[in-house]
Amino acid sequence: MAKVQFQEDICKGCGLCVEACPKKIIATDGARLNARGYHPAVVAEMEKCIGCAFCATMCPDCVITVEK
Repeated sequence: MAKVQFQEDICKGCGLCVEACPKKIIATDGARLNARGYHPAVVAEMEKCIGCAFCATMCPDCVITVEK
């Protein structure tokens, strides 16, 4: 199973990873703010991740790591 990790403290919640995910399992967490005052992206259903790394490729700040 693939594992996606976000450096949530520096994520600016731009949503590019949300749009890039073919499984639609990434969302911005509207319930909390990170250290920079943004709603960070999170993976809702990690077991559905296929490890394609589209999210990491799209991230302009390189805050996403994908492990297969």
